[in-house]
Amino acid sequence: MNIVNYGKQTILKDDISVVEKVLESDFLTTGPKVQEFEFALCKYTGAKYCVVVSNGTAALHLSSMVLLNKNDKVLTTPNSFLATSNSILYVEAKPIFVDIKEDGNIDLELCEEELKKDSSIKAIYAVHFSGNPVNQEKLEYLKKTYDIKILEDCAHSLGASFNEIKAGSCKNSDISIFSFHPVKNITTGEGGAITTNSKEIYEKLLSLRNHGIIKTQTMKPWEYEMQDLGFNYRLTDIQCALGISQLKKLDNFLEKRYTISKRYDKFFEKLENIKPLYPFRKESAYHLYIVRVDFRKFSISKEELFNKLRDKNIGIQLHYMPINKQPFYKSLGYGDEYTPQMDRYYEEALSLPIFPSLSEEKQNYVINSLKGLLYA
Repeated sequence: MNIVNYGKQTILKDDISVVEKVLESDFLTTGPKVQEFEFALCKYTGAKYCVVVSNGTAALHLSSMVLLNKNDKVLTTPNSFLATSNSILYVEAKPIFVDIKEDGNIDLELCEEELKKDSSIKAIYAVHFSGNPVNQEKLEYLKKTYDIKILEDCAHSLGASFNEIKAGSCKNSDISIFSFHPVKNITTGEGGAITTNSKEIYEKLLSLRNHGIIKTQTMKPWEYEMQDLGFNYRLTDIQCALGISQLKKLDNFLEKRYTISKRYDKFFEKLENIKPLYPFRKESAYHLYIVRVDFRKFSISKEELFNKLRDKNIGIQLHYMPINKQPFYKSLGYGDEYTPQMDRYYEEALSLPIFPSLSEEKQNYVINSLKGLLYA
């Protein structure tokens, strides 16, 4: 059997067709498809403004440039890809790592404890881990009560919602970011987006995406002004055409992820000492399907299981190693934070394959292989 990756893009003939049309057009880089994709993302998420960028990390970087100042303290999670907290460091601000809950998301109750202790904390960067949104009511309360900036990292959660509040709507945050990497729920190859309801933030992001340059109606036709040190973080018309086509399929992709998740859930109900990260939630976008295994109850170690599944061509993965325990972060003085939930999660978690085109045959192969190795 060919390798069963933990995630995989779903590209159909109509996706290829729209890209071909752009390749035959006058615009390959920044053209009409960029704005069309931004409008489509606004319509889907309910946000007023959207700026598409070259990747999710670029989205985080520009967002941090807009939201943060040097030495600002930012509460964030150790359970994410490095880019979330790295973007705080990019602007010389200071991440403060807060423990997670059982579902893998940052513990907002612990965030409030930190805010009560330290009134100099300026922001929270909350990741909707695996596609499962954090509690929006609590987010709203923290923003209003403590007058802090909030960024929602929605890299996993396009299509998710919390009490009908769409991920990326920015109803209770200043900014949301997305990633369109091939393993995400839709793809542009590489790509990302930032949504906001603030016109001021939107206009600043547009400039920073393009070298810090602005043009006004009062300037001569050839004139432009560089007012900030920005970057070339633009997304191409080629990629945006693919994104528009993919976004039209998102709800269908989500239904397929729900079907796979429910099937996995049903299988694990019958087993002991292994369980899904959380019970089935249709509000989650199920970018990842994670199980927690109590390896103390099995004769096989996590490393042995990982390697044996890989030997069976199952692309098992781990999301994530604790960011604060990475060598670079330890060199900055991190690593000794009290995060018992994150430590336990790291010992137990495995990400199983999930993507829209994952066949029942391959699903069966994954779960039967996992069961066979654990209960041998």
